[in-house]
Amino acid sequence: TIRAYVMRVQNESSGPAVTLSRACPDFVRALFKQEVSEVADGTVEIMAVARDPGRRSKVAVRSLDMRVDPASACIGTRGSRVRAVVQELNNEKLDIVKYSEDPEIYVAEALKPAELTTIYVDDETHTVHATVPADKLSLAIGAKGQNVRLATKLTGWKIEITADKEADFDDLDQEDAQD
Repeated sequence: TIRAYVMRVQNESSGPAVTLSRACPDFVRALFKQEVSEVADGTVEIMAVARDPGRRSKVAVRSLDMRVDPASACIGTRGSRVRAVVQELNNEKLDIVKYSEDPEIYVAEALKPAELTTIYVDDETHTVHATVPADKLSLAIGAKGQNVRLATKLTGWKIEITADKEADFDDLDQEDAQD
């Protein structure tokens, strides 16, 4: 069995042509709908999917029922539900993010596992400026910018990450003390 997402069906002169994809974000959405009953019945809603096929995906979810935790519903008991999706994606890494209407909270969730020191939202330029401890900058940006790139796709906000200046000064003070 091969699972794929039907992108389009066209009538060609030689007959119908079906275009399938395993790389589009809607494929991840369809897998969750198949594996997670709360997604299938509409209790948990997938708000956005950002994907770097074969490497990593980020999925933003929210619950329409306050008693249901959307991330836990998608993960399942001992990770059984998300494991089924990950196996179908050939062990692609998958981050489940809680969706929020507040861009500060949403971007902070999307950038996990990085912990942000400060965050500032500029509505005019639709940009979020975030700072992280200097030693965690590479974690926030990710390998070849993957974490911040996927978070940008997921949230729809331009994200700029810088190292926390205070952490840099603290490191310099400690180095001076050692000299």
